[in-house]
Amino acid sequence: MNFKGRTVAILVGTAIVLSSLLTMTARDLPIFASSGQASAGSGGLSTKEVQKLSSVLQVIESKYFKEVDRNKLVNGAVEGMFTALGDPYSTYMQKQEADSFNVSVEGGFTGIGAEVTMEEGKVTIVSPIKDTPAERAGLKPKDVLITVDGTNLTGLTLNQAVEKIRGPRGSTVKIEVKRPGSADTMVFNIVRDKVDLETVYPSMQEGKVGYIEIRQFSTNTHEHFVKALDELEAKGMKGLVIDVRNNPGGVLDIVEKMTQPFIQKGKPLLQVEYRNKEREVHKSEGTAKPKTYPIAILTNKGSASASEIMASALQESAGVKIVGEHTFGKGTVQTSYTTSGDEGSLIKITIAKWLTPKGNWIHQKGIEPDVPVKQPDYFNAAPVVKDKTLKLDMNSSDVQNVQVILGGLGYKLDRKDGYFSASTETALKAFQKQHKLPVNGQVDKQTAEKLELEIIKAMREPKNDAQLKAAIQTVQKEIR
Repeated sequence: MNFKGRTVAILVGTAIVLSSLLTMTARDLPIFASSGQASAGSGGLSTKEVQKLSSVLQVIESKYFKEVDRNKLVNGAVEGMFTALGDPYSTYMQKQEADSFNVSVEGGFTGIGAEVTMEEGKVTIVSPIKDTPAERAGLKPKDVLITVDGTNLTGLTLNQAVEKIRGPRGSTVKIEVKRPGSADTMVFNIVRDKVDLETVYPSMQEGKVGYIEIRQFSTNTHEHFVKALDELEAKGMKGLVIDVRNNPGGVLDIVEKMTQPFIQKGKPLLQVEYRNKEREVHKSEGTAKPKTYPIAILTNKGSASASEIMASALQESAGVKIVGEHTFGKGTVQTSYTTSGDEGSLIKITIAKWLTPKGNWIHQKGIEPDVPVKQPDYFNAAPVVKDKTLKLDMNSSDVQNVQVILGGLGYKLDRKDGYFSASTETALKAFQKQHKLPVNGQVDKQTAEKLELEIIKAMREPKNDAQLKAAIQTVQKEIR
């Protein structure tokens, strides 16, 4: 891809790296174009504009009632320019954030393991990364962050919100969340940790159907993907499921390389449209005879950016079926530049749209699956309330949440509408007895914690993954 200006790498994604907190990391990173050098050029400030800014700075420094940090004021002015754009994917990163951003592109980062963006002024989860504190705690795509450790995030920029969440490994952050479709807010206490660097997880499923989960598209992902593919093929793989659920994106060059073996040489992978409406078509550089075994690709609401590029390229240029749920809807391209006169800082700015091979712009719309499949209702269960005891004859969304979890664990109930019935009490007693808890038929702190642990185990069981089973069945139907 040939971008104008001195750019070195290109990325696809959203928001901002939350380094040691919500790490949207390179995963979500937009089409990351590496850093060029930002300079004034034809777009520099006029003499009048320079005078305006200088006069304001002079007044603040000479008249403000206390000493000010000049560097902080200048950085604030730059951040204000990006705020004025109204684009959550364009941002200014000071050295610490820029370092985290660059590390995340390489596939390593620390935090709670979730990518965030700003939607309609609200800090919103793009996707929790699998096997991270955020995913284990139960955060979901489209969850809106309300408070962090008691501080309301309303009115804050994404960077400012990130600062509230950031903290050392091993420390706990308390996050209040509003989930779409839920009347009440939810509270998550999440222990920050190091996020796994591995991005590719292969296995062989029944009927010789290969399965490769891709958790992000970082710089080492292509190499690991090729190795996994080779090993599965050597074992006699007859079909393949590629899983990009909760994969927020990554490096464009990487996703292109990973997609090309399945798409005939010369066919389009995506299109990039610039402000002048000029379009660049990125074509497959694969072989004249791409891999012939049947393929399905798994997506959900947390599949964003580069994941959507892979899914749409396979769907439109190779006839691959998308299985699962509609995707996030991130259809813009960003590039990053180092800034003049400030060592270590970066600006990341939207420079174009990306479109599917057929020219569709999926931004804020996502991609609809060919085979729609929802997970069981308990996959959307919230954390179980622990600051109060739930008991017979109570009626609340907290009770309903427990009923959904008990049902998911196989206990029989007469209702799931939030009324704590005798049947709910009986199911709870059976659960408590099975797990050697005090058998009182009430949801106290100890029982709540065990319910959460067991439902997470259930969600991790492949046999309970309705979307994976549907994808395997889709591939098996096409195996000759």
